[in-house]
Amino acid sequence: MNTALFIAKRYFSIRSKQSLIYRMGLVACLSVAISTMALLLVVSVFNGFEEVIKKLFATFDPDIKIELQQGKYFSVSPAWIRPLEEVPGVVKVVEVIEENALLTYRGHQLVAKIKGVSDNFVEDSPLAVHIAHGRLRLKEGDQHFALIGAGIQYTLGIRLQNVFEDLQVFFPRSTQGRLSPSQKLYRTAWIRPGAVFAVEKHFDDRYVITPLIFAAQLLGHPDQRTALEIQVVPGASIKKVKQALQKLLPPHFQVLTKDEQQVTLMRTIRTERLLVFTTFAIIVIVASLNIFFILSMLVLAKRTDVAILYTLGATPKTIQRIFIWEGLLIGLSGSVAGMAIAWLLTWLQQHFGLISIGTQTSLLDAYPIKGLWSDYMYVGIGVFIATLIASYRPSVLATKVQIKEQL
Repeated sequence: MNTALFIAKRYFSIRSKQSLIYRMGLVACLSVAISTMALLLVVSVFNGFEEVIKKLFATFDPDIKIELQQGKYFSVSPAWIRPLEEVPGVVKVVEVIEENALLTYRGHQLVAKIKGVSDNFVEDSPLAVHIAHGRLRLKEGDQHFALIGAGIQYTLGIRLQNVFEDLQVFFPRSTQGRLSPSQKLYRTAWIRPGAVFAVEKHFDDRYVITPLIFAAQLLGHPDQRTALEIQVVPGASIKKVKQALQKLLPPHFQVLTKDEQQVTLMRTIRTERLLVFTTFAIIVIVASLNIFFILSMLVLAKRTDVAILYTLGATPKTIQRIFIWEGLLIGLSGSVAGMAIAWLLTWLQQHFGLISIGTQTSLLDAYPIKGLWSDYMYVGIGVFIATLIASYRPSVLATKVQIKEQL
């Protein structure tokens, strides 16, 4: 039996509940529990928001995106794309042309992004579940259709049922060469609205998705693309697919994962999460330092016990371990209780939405929350280290008790 741990348990036991020091130990344990719970809950809410944002952007952003490091347009051919499609884990390669253009519809005007995509875009597209009106289609026979963001539909007043009005698109011609007097400064084309998607305001207010051939003719780049979007087999390693694609591509191309496509947003969320984690971690550390004062008072109260232990043959190391164990019992009991409460509240929020956002225009009814085992592990390790440091000095003082003065 570990003698130091046994004695520390006795000091920590309920039998000493009449002791003021015991009550103060409970307060220290409770403060560690509350601060640990608060830290884990706040971090879990940030995890929840990050997951929601990733799901929203995952609908529109591809698993992997290939584009130039410098410049915008690059030439492609079937022979150039075929090796990319044969990479293990790749489902499809979607060719993309993306540019700003002027839209007009029944006298209303709006500048938006025209995103021309190849025909395989609609095959198993995650955008299908976000179609609010119409059908997910880009072509039917010789007829081209546009997928319009809900915000653009509202601004231009587009009605899908009106088959007599098409969406008119204007794009400026390149002025590098000389234009003949009969040529206009812009190209124009008409396309019929086929469906309205509602993903997130960032996309709904900006994007119109069209067939690739329509965008290529309008923009005047029939053999050039601005990006290639790669869909990966569910469960496949994005990292391995990215590495395989990088080996096939020239060095002036960059291969971006979903997080890298939204690097600024992801960096902002993670920076805020780190700042909040650091702030609450300091609170946990301060709560753990209460153990220092509790153990210091315990050393003063137990000087006679320490002297008796010395006479029974206890070594200074044994005495030191008793008070270190006492500090760890207080700190770890508080952290385990805090983790248990945080896990329970996280589960309740996930399943019952106890705390609602309270905004009618919000995409979510309740605050999203997601507990990660890594967060629990890091918090537990942090409390352990803080408690160990707080317990060290009182344990050293306990070894300096004079036997003659106490007996």
